[in-house]
Amino acid sequence: MHAPLTPDQAREKLDRVGMSIAEFCRKHDLNKSLVSDLLNGRKKARRGEAHRAAVLLGIKNGEAES
Repeated sequence: MHAPLTPDQAREKLDRVGMSIAEFCRKHDLNKSLVSDLLNGRKKARRGEAHRAAVLLGIKNGEAES
């Protein structure tokens, strides 16, 4: 398993593939405010949608249900 990305690295990864946060959220059916909070370090990804979003962003190792 690879090392998790930092929130800044996750944001840079979205930039590299040309995807906005809003587009990422629509693609994965996530709340935009939640994803922004994760990327800005205001939210911890312990369970539920926050955990799923963090795994999909690559900032947390784990499994995300579709």
